[in-house]
Amino acid sequence: MKPKHPVDAGRRTMAAPTRDIHARSLATSSALSEYYMPDLITPIEVIRVLNAAKVRFMLLGAHGIGGWTGKPRATEDVDVLVAARGHKKAVAALLAAFPHLKADDNEVVTRLRDPETNAVAIDVMKPNQPLYRDALKYGHEVETGGQRYQIPALELALAMKLAAMTSPVRDDDKKMFDAGDFIRVVRANPDIDHVKLHTLGQLVYNGGGDEIVEKVRQVRAGEKLIL
Repeated sequence: MKPKHPVDAGRRTMAAPTRDIHARSLATSSALSEYYMPDLITPIEVIRVLNAAKVRFMLLGAHGIGGWTGKPRATEDVDVLVAARGHKKAVAALLAAFPHLKADDNEVVTRLRDPETNAVAIDVMKPNQPLYRDALKYGHEVETGGQRYQIPALELALAMKLAAMTSPVRDDDKKMFDAGDFIRVVRANPDIDHVKLHTLGQLVYNGGGDEIVEKVRQVRAGEKLIL
């Protein structure tokens, strides 16, 4: 098993426990993932490659929102969103750094797979949907292992979960995970900006702003979350 990476304090100006929570979450989700998958490409490795390539990106998925849920967990791959003009450069840099991977290019994502197992190691998301086109405007900066990177801001994390929960092509079992993440984020964060949340919800679909605000209300009222 590969050694764990050191974790540095976050740079944002806030109380120390809050400041460090996202860096600590990434260390935890990485350690859990490596425990189950010793040959895993870790988030910090991907972050280093993309920072060295000087492309603008955001860490998504379980590694990106674990600090907001307060319950970091293992995951099999690393998800990043890259600005449109840097997408090809990001994929090229990652393939150069991890030459055993092969690119599987799709409409919304370029998947970097291990050809022996066909398992996805890295998902490089494309900003070709309204929410994802605006996502990089709503980043929350974190510092880990001497590397700075963006994760979704609190309200963006919730909007992305709304998009996943309402996607017509996403499997129902995965939607259950998304709903659980949504609930955990709401419960762990009392200071959600409802104006920003509504704006981002509208980018998911027309009416999504009202829907996401209502879902937050349902969670806080202890009601069953309606998908």
